[in-house]
Amino acid sequence: MPVDQIPIGTFSRITRLSQKALRLYDERGLLVPAARDICTGYRYYTFAQTERGIRIRHLLWLGFDLGEVEAILDARVRGDAGTIRDHFARRLAATEQEVGRLHAIAEVLRTQDPFNGEFHMSITEPVIKDIPAMRALSRRERGVYQEAIPRLIGELCAHVYPAKGRQPAAKVTGPIMFICHDEEYRETDADIEVAIPITGSVNLDGTAIEVVTLPGGRFLSVLHTGPYPGVGKAYERLFAYMGEHGLAPAGPSRELYLNDPAEVPEGELLTEVQFPVQSLSPSV
Repeated sequence: MPVDQIPIGTFSRITRLSQKALRLYDERGLLVPAARDICTGYRYYTFAQTERGIRIRHLLWLGFDLGEVEAILDARVRGDAGTIRDHFARRLAATEQEVGRLHAIAEVLRTQDPFNGEFHMSITEPVIKDIPAMRALSRRERGVYQEAIPRLIGELCAHVYPAKGRQPAAKVTGPIMFICHDEEYRETDADIEVAIPITGSVNLDGTAIEVVTLPGGRFLSVLHTGPYPGVGKAYERLFAYMGEHGLAPAGPSRELYLNDPAEVPEGELLTEVQFPVQSLSPSV
C-alpha cells in the first residue's frame, strides 16, 4: 500500500467521522476515496483529504445538514464567499432562535409546579363573533412552525414598520396573525401563513409579500393568556365547545398575537384563537 493511502478505519479515527458516515459521503460524492481495492472494494484516502473530512465534521457540528455542507464546500472551491456568508447567517439566526426557545423552556422548568405539570395560563369562555372580511399583507410558505412563523412575522414587520426615513408599506388595522391551513399538525412541510390587516394604499417594492382578502364569517373565539406552548389548551377548549354545541370547523384557524413577547413576560402573552364554524344541524 502506498504511504499516502490511508485505510478507511484510520481515516475515520483522524477525522472523527464514522465509517458508516464515510460510506454515505462516498455515495453522495461529498468525500470520495482516492482509491478503492478492486478485489475487496476497501476504501483508501489520502492525507490531503483529511482537511476536507475535518471540515465536514466541523460543519455538521455547527448544525448544517449534508445538503448545506455540500453547498458550502462547493462554494469554497469556487471562492464564493457570499454564498458561505449567507449559509452561516441563516444558521446563526436559527441557532439564536433555538437558544431563545431553550431559555424559555429553562424558565418554565424553574418556575413550574412539578406536581401540577401545567403551564401558568388562563383561557376565557368561548364566544361566537361575526368577523368581516379584511384586507391584509400576507406571507405564505411551507416549513416548520417554530422556524417559519417568527421569521415571516419579522419579514412583514420589517416591511410595515421600516427603518427610519422610509415610508411604511401600509396602515395597520389589526394584530399580526398566524393562519394554519393544515387539518393536522405537521412536523415539517406545514402550510403556514402570517398576515397583518391593513387599509389604504400599499407599497410592496417587489417583495414576496402579497395583498390578500381574508374571508369573514362566523368565528368561535377564546383568549389565551400565557406562554405560546400552552396555546394547545385553547384549541382543546374550542373543539370541546364545538362538540357541545353542534358546531364544526369551516376553514383554517387563526392565532392573533395581541402583544409583543419582547415587551411582556411570557405569563402575560395574549393570544386570541379563532376558528370559523358552521352548524351541524339547522336547529343550532
